[in-house]
Order: sequence, then structure tokens, then C-alpha cells
Amino acid sequence: AQAALAEILAATKRDLEHSLPFAMEPVVYDFAVNARGTWCDLLAGPDALMPAGYYALTVPELLKADRRSLPPSRRAELDAFGAACRTRPELAGMVDTLFDRLFPRGAGGQGSAADLRRLLDALGFDDVQHEQIRADLQAGRIGLAQNRLPAATLVEDVRDADVAFADELAADERLAQAGREALSRGEVGVVTLAAGVGSRWTQGAGVVKALHPFCRLAGRHRTFLDVHLAKSRRAGRLAGVPVPHVITTSHLTHRQIERAAPDAAGVRMLLSPGRSVGLRLVPMARDLRFAWEELSHQTLDEQKQKVRDSLRAALVSWAEQAGEGSDYTDNIPAQCLHPVGHWYEFANMLRNGVLAGLLGERPQLRWLFLHNIDTAGADLDPVLLGRHVTSGACLTFEMIPRRIEDRGGGLARVDGRPRIVEGLALPREEDEFKLRFYNSLSTWIDVDRLLAAFGLARGDLADEAKVAAGIRQLAARMPTYVTLKDVKKRWGHGQEDVFPVAQFEKLWGDMTALVEVDSRFVVVPRLRGQQLKDIAQLDGWLRDGSAAYVESLGDWPA
Repeated sequence: AQAALAEILAATKRDLEHSLPFAMEPVVYDFAVNARGTWCDLLAGPDALMPAGYYALTVPELLKADRRSLPPSRRAELDAFGAACRTRPELAGMVDTLFDRLFPRGAGGQGSAADLRRLLDALGFDDVQHEQIRADLQAGRIGLAQNRLPAATLVEDVRDADVAFADELAADERLAQAGREALSRGEVGVVTLAAGVGSRWTQGAGVVKALHPFCRLAGRHRTFLDVHLAKSRRAGRLAGVPVPHVITTSHLTHRQIERAAPDAAGVRMLLSPGRSVGLRLVPMARDLRFAWEELSHQTLDEQKQKVRDSLRAALVSWAEQAGEGSDYTDNIPAQCLHPVGHWYEFANMLRNGVLAGLLGERPQLRWLFLHNIDTAGADLDPVLLGRHVTSGACLTFEMIPRRIEDRGGGLARVDGRPRIVEGLALPREEDEFKLRFYNSLSTWIDVDRLLAAFGLARGDLADEAKVAAGIRQLAARMPTYVTLKDVKKRWGHGQEDVFPVAQFEKLWGDMTALVEVDSRFVVVPRLRGQQLKDIAQLDGWLRDGSAAYVESLGDWPA
């Protein structure tokens, strides 16, 4: 029974390890009753020693301290331990153990520069763009303070005339007919962003969020990816043409989604592997000081505050000595990389050939519906599609009414022009509470107009150099947000340090800041646009009718 249980548990973990967080490998314990209870032995004289593992943990720190600063009890303990190491066989290897703890082997904590370079090349690292980002950071053109719009910027709520309201559009049969016709001609595709590992959803554990079985729908637990494929399957059935559905991935999720082989019957599913990754940088001292001294923080009691200030001073000194703005490579390769933001997901489709292949297979494709993996209610609504088709816009963003928990910017008039503004860019924190509408990230895209924004046409997609140049020129005009991230560096036997590093990101909503990109905005119900970012949202999501609404949108396999 023990062997069978162990195999059942191990097989279950193998099936679900990329979908659910597991703290450890499954084990089966063989329990026995301890009839004696809790007991101990009193040791005296030379036998009064702790187990060897205790000394392996405590003695290295004691040896680093000045012996005269140790209390008499500690000095006596060290004397007894030293004498025992010379005479007791069970402590014979302790000198080697202590030497390894005091002088750990460096190779165990970091990879080679060649390993990092191979990984960067494999993931599509853009050296040209990286050099530009680094130069901008060192010159002060970007940074934590520069994330914000200038203080003189006027940020106010949009007017009703700046947006369309989905509940008012629903009665317009002309829009619905335009959307249905575009679907029946095979002109529409879906792009689902699934590059994330859902650490916020799982409270820190790294899993593939797209594969997380988060809710029971139509009689079975369904993953986020199951939900979106079911909606595309229904849209294709109603239109009489299968809907192409692109799933964007990253190096953290591509292999797992590919192996999971979700049920895509009735849907033309394609994976778009990530071709953009960033290399972390040693932070600028000015950014560290800005984060610690200018932004709001909790004030600690006097002694704790002194310790924190001392630590921060040491980290600023480390950044200055390591070289501000230099590449952060003193760690394992995976800890040196960072994601560069969801603006690059469409650019990845240009670089990896997925869009070119899709257009070659389906030349009539004109419109894409892009949305996040956790926007469970987003679907190919014919009315909203018809609104985008008839508007002639390049991008149409779906907004939702804001709730108090929706943080991170929203739809605003910035110096009189409607655009999506990120929370990082707001000149004043209180500006966010003026805004009625929050960005769902769901976007209707005119493929040819968006390619034109990159300086490209359909025939240019086979030219790698031209595609790369187009992506760089548009990326250079997008806002670049610099953030600080605490990264662990493990070394030796269980030792670790935590260093702040700088990384950047570019966000899709900032496309609305470009004057040449014609962007429109539609306010949709929260049932459609709510994002499931935290697992604590699920209870309310089930009770307010959102789950039943999502269930009604799909064709669900048994």
C-alpha cells in the first residue's frame, strides 16, 4: 500500500506540477506510536555536547566574532567543542565542514558567462536595444523618478464623449451584423497573453497560470486556457469558420503549455514563443535613494530604523562599487534575466514568424482581439467587433468601471488628450482616484494599421532585419518604466544574499500615448472585463454571476 500510494501521489504531481504549486515531492510516512512520549538525557562533563549539525550552523558565526566579545558560556562551549573534535570519531569530519562553511565554493552559486550568453541568444535578447536602455539609465533619461509624467501635467477624468458604452451599443444591429460578417469571412483571430507564471495568483509559487484549474465550469474544473479555447470554439461554430487562436508564451511557460496539449478541437491554436527578454542591471544609486527616501514607507522604531538605514547605505555602496548601470551577471543565469512587459507580445509575433505564417495561411485576416489570460469574460462579441471595424481605429481598448481594489492607473485625459496612463506614470498618487475607468487590457486590433505603426507591411514580415528595426524604432518612442527588484543570490551551504537590481518594462496601454496610433475606448461590464489577479477574488466572482456568465460563452468539451 505504501508503494502504491507513493506512486499515485508522484503521478498526480507530475500531471499537475506546472498548474498547481507543490511545496515538496510527495512522500508516504510510516508512522509508529511513541509510547514513551517526550524525553531527554542529561549530559554532563565531556559528554555535554550538542549534535554535530548544531555546531555546523553556529560555530562559523562564532569564529567570525572577536573571542573577547563572546560571553563566558560561549567561550566554554567552543573550548569543549574543540577538544571533542580531536577525540570523538563522530566529529572527525567537522573541520572540513566548517572550512566549507567559512570559505564556500563559488561555482555552486552562479553560472558561467558562457551559459548566460547562450541563454540570452536562445531567448532573442536584443543587444542593440539593451545598450540603448543602459545608456539612457546611466544618463538619467530614464529611472524611478523619470517614470512619472512631469509635475505640471494635467491629469483629469475623461468625459463621456471620449468613450463609447457597450450597453448602449448593444442595440445597434448594424454593428452586430458587421461583426458577424467579419467572423464569417474568417477575418478575425484571438491573441491570449499567457507568458506569466502567476506568482501573485499563487502567493509566490511559480506555476503556469494559463494551466491553473481555477474553477468548475460545465461539470469539470477548467483552466484559464480551457476557458478561452471554449469561447473561440463557440465563436467559430456560430460563424461557420474556425477561429485562429494565438497563445503567447515565454521561456517560463512555452514548454509546459506545449506539453499540456489543451483540447483545441474546433480552434486553430498556435503558440507564439517569446522572443524578447531583458538583462538586469546594477541599480543607480540615485534610484535606490529615490525608492527609499522619496517614496512613502513605514517608519520603524529607532533601533530597527538604524539597522535598515545601515543596510541601505551598504547596498548603495555595493551599487557604486559594482558599477551603476552595469550588467548584473553575478548570479545564476535565470536570476539575471527579467520580463520586459506585455508591449512586446505583439512584437514577438513579428519576430518569431507566427503572424507571418498566420497571414500566409489566412490572407483575409484583418482583425485581432488581444486579451490577458486572466480576463475570463472576454470573447469575440460581434457588436464590439463591429464597432471596431466600422470606426476605422487602429486600436480599441476595453475599459471597465473602477472599483477601489483596481490600482495601477486607468483612462484619463492627459493635457486634454484621452489615453491610458499607468500608475507608475501618475505625477501624484491621488490622481488615480479621479479616474472612473480601469484598463482591462483587452484590445481590438487592426492588423495592417498596427503594422504601419511599426513601419511595416505584410510583405515585410519575412525580412528579419526590417522587422527588428521596426520594433526598435517604435519601442524607442514608448515610455520605459524602471523598477527595482530584490534578487536572491545563494552561495555556499545555505547562505544567501539579497540585492536590489534594476529592470525595465514597456506596457501595452502606452500605445495610446502615440499620436499616430488612432486609439478608441469602449466601457464594458465588469462581467466581461474583470481580471482575476488574486485567488481571493474567486468567491465574489462566483457569487456575482461572473462564473455563470463565462460558462454561457463557451462550447465545453465533456
